[in-house]
Amino acid sequence: MVRHGGRRRRLPRASGQPRPRRLPGARRGVAVKIKRALKYGFCSGVRVADIKVKRFAAAGGRGAILGQVVHNERVVEEMERLGVRTVQTLDEVSEPTVVFSAHGVPPSFHERARRLGLEILDTTCKFVYDIHKEAQRALAGGAHLVFIGEPGHREVVGYTHDLLAGSFHIVHTEEEARAVDWSVYPEIRVLYQTTLNAEEYEAIVRIIEAANPATRRADTICYATKENQDAARALAADPEVEVVLVIGGRHSANTRHLWEICQRLKPSYLVQGAADIDPAWLTGVSCVGLTAGASTPDYVVDEVEAHLRSIAGGEPA
Repeated sequence: MVRHGGRRRRLPRASGQPRPRRLPGARRGVAVKIKRALKYGFCSGVRVADIKVKRFAAAGGRGAILGQVVHNERVVEEMERLGVRTVQTLDEVSEPTVVFSAHGVPPSFHERARRLGLEILDTTCKFVYDIHKEAQRALAGGAHLVFIGEPGHREVVGYTHDLLAGSFHIVHTEEEARAVDWSVYPEIRVLYQTTLNAEEYEAIVRIIEAANPATRRADTICYATKENQDAARALAADPEVEVVLVIGGRHSANTRHLWEICQRLKPSYLVQGAADIDPAWLTGVSCVGLTAGASTPDYVVDEVEAHLRSIAGGEPA
């Protein structure tokens, strides 16, 4: 619902949004309270990438995005409707322009795109660029690089693709950290994938620091990621909240980390949108918490809340 002229007006159902099914056992007249996290959804990097691509398309630009512009299926579908398709390699780009996503790409991809005669629309997040620069400074100073993150994540691939094999490690688990003799390096610089929950990886970094006192950390967790995680933790810790829904893309690392944080405190479910909600999750529940990953548009959060109200008589807190 939205207020208009002092009255409530029902929002139209979005395409693909399910028809409401009333919550099993729900009593009419007893509204479920819905609380949103204080911070959630689009970070500045994703918002800028989204705006850049939409402006490009609105101006008649023809281009292809190398990989998903952000890790959210709804956003990708929206881009494709605007005529900006998604490809996995530079060789697949037949349009005049290639779009580099918010996650960034290896520097060599810029050079190769230019050799192919492509224009570049670069939507790389500024924080990602800062890590590229920090890595180069550390290497120039003789440090060995340790990237804490997921080896196949496109952000991490962007950092490491062009580096010499012996100049870095990617570490994702404590077992991987223990398997390396870190004492052989005169200096180590630790950098984090921007979307991680740093607290979860603290044990990994301490293993490296214990093995080599010349280990220095670079604070590379995105501030928006930290804020969303802190707000999600506070939401799940709220004694009134009984269940948390975390909204985001199935390939979104930061959304998954939000779910992991909430799951430790309350029953929590990761959904891409309203269609994924199982009313049985909410049986007997009087207060539902909502949060969303950094690549989740506001309108998807609104759709989820509207669907909750339709099946459980929910009202905003």
